[in-house]
Amino acid sequence: MRGFFQLLDHQPIAFILLALTLGTLIGRFSFKGVSLGSTAGSLLVGVVISMTAEGVYGITYAIPGILSSFMLLLFMYALGLKVGPQFFSGLRKGGLAFIGVGVIVWVLNWVICYFGAKWVGLAPGYATGLISGSYTITAILGVGQNALATGAYTPPAGMTIEEVGANMAAAYAISYVLSSVGIILLIRYLPRIFGRNAKADAAQAEKEYSGGASHPVPGAPGALVMGFSPYDLRAFCVTHQQLIGRSLAQLARDYPQVPILRVVRDHKVMELSDDLTLAPNDIVTVRANVHELILEEGELIGPESDEALARQVPLEVADVHVGSHAVSGKTFKELASHGTGGVEVQAHFRAGNELPLGHDSVVLFGDVLRLTGPGSAIAAAAKKLGGRAILPTMKSEVLYLALAMLVGYLVGIISITVSGIPFALGTSAGCILAGVGVSYFRSRNPEFGGPVHEGARSFLQDFGLNAFVAVLSANVGPKVISALGGDTMLWLALIGILGALVPPFIAFWAGFKFFGLNSVIADGAATGGRNSPPGLNAIIEESGSSVAAIPYPVSYALTTVLALIGGYLSMILS
Repeated sequence: MRGFFQLLDHQPIAFILLALTLGTLIGRFSFKGVSLGSTAGSLLVGVVISMTAEGVYGITYAIPGILSSFMLLLFMYALGLKVGPQFFSGLRKGGLAFIGVGVIVWVLNWVICYFGAKWVGLAPGYATGLISGSYTITAILGVGQNALATGAYTPPAGMTIEEVGANMAAAYAISYVLSSVGIILLIRYLPRIFGRNAKADAAQAEKEYSGGASHPVPGAPGALVMGFSPYDLRAFCVTHQQLIGRSLAQLARDYPQVPILRVVRDHKVMELSDDLTLAPNDIVTVRANVHELILEEGELIGPESDEALARQVPLEVADVHVGSHAVSGKTFKELASHGTGGVEVQAHFRAGNELPLGHDSVVLFGDVLRLTGPGSAIAAAAKKLGGRAILPTMKSEVLYLALAMLVGYLVGIISITVSGIPFALGTSAGCILAGVGVSYFRSRNPEFGGPVHEGARSFLQDFGLNAFVAVLSANVGPKVISALGGDTMLWLALIGILGALVPPFIAFWAGFKFFGLNSVIADGAATGGRNSPPGLNAIIEESGSSVAAIPYPVSYALTTVLALIGGYLSMILS
């Protein structure tokens, strides 16, 4: 076994993969409807492995923090891509409530940790470490150390600066591990505790924060999904004399809503052209409303055919950005008579917002239309609309990901120091806002990158977060061992867990009952106020929706700053 733990020490990638594997398996286990989930499972497994290596074999794991930081940033960016179009709607609908929920979390955390440490007589440094660990913000240790280094706080007689720093680290390690696991379970089940169905409330919140839209906006993951359509492809044998001998151009003019998409003659597919004329017993493929085809067009064209070649016309979904002033101001009914037949308008967007559909709906320059139909028909419609068809793609997102994350990261590290306290947005908030920005921009200009493939985005989100906590578990496990022993450890555990869980619980109640927020939205705001990406992922898994991420950046950015101020004050007041 020593050799096995030494292998994990020499090969940290193996440690991460093992923690992910076992953690995911444990996270799937459910007892009476309660489960850890993959994130908490990976964290727990990693901590147990690292503690066993330290306590039994004296092997201390230390994986470079840059790996965990990068994985966290991937998670935040992928999450931003998902919720970007709804983020600004969320600000308009509940910005003040989100801020209120975040402030409640911060105030209660500071009161519990600082006065709890004072009440039980813990030595200087422990209160700051408890705030840092229970809030899972390592930077609070930094401002605490800054207070020591600058002389803003002087240790009492008989204590050294190093001893105060060690107290901070011990309190941080114990409270961090306990709060990291506890917050995931609490946030996951808060709606259920208050008698709410997270999935149902999330579905309602998605409808509210999307303005009632029924389709994902352009550029968003899952945007170009076929979905249900009353339109269908049908094949008919030409027997009626009204059609025989007429050209496709004539038929397109007379029947714009039922365009001919394929002609099969003597079991061969004919090349379509305006002057191609129909012959007796040709098989023609048309696409239109099934009701109309059954009741009317079948009688006009002839009997329906099961010719395989006529039915092999693949359908596609595409977004088209209207770039022609010639069609601007026209209704859908008017556009149908201008050679845009063969396609169905599935959704209509203006400035990123979905509009109601109707024959008299007006299309304006800059709008985005989501069309379904055969590729040739979509291409023809796009040409008439002055745009190009944006199709589902599996192309790499590396360019946009790298550039957007770089900008978000650089914005996040901009820091202004006031009285020894650094104020910064933070790289995590910077990257989630970068994802929000990319998704928001694409919702108005889908030709810049097109839709994000949901499978790739979801993988980045899940793998990024779980790999982050796996690395984190390897590094904090040994610190837990060093802090064990005596009543101090018990007080640190108790105060740390109360400081981690009571504030978001009360803040959720305030958001849900006092501010009138949807339970999943209140949960997301409380999670942001607690600065917990794993908690956010837990409610996303529980609700089956990413809508909880809408309030997260608002309360997250505010409380990150407040938590640093509070950590500094807790040190100088010790």
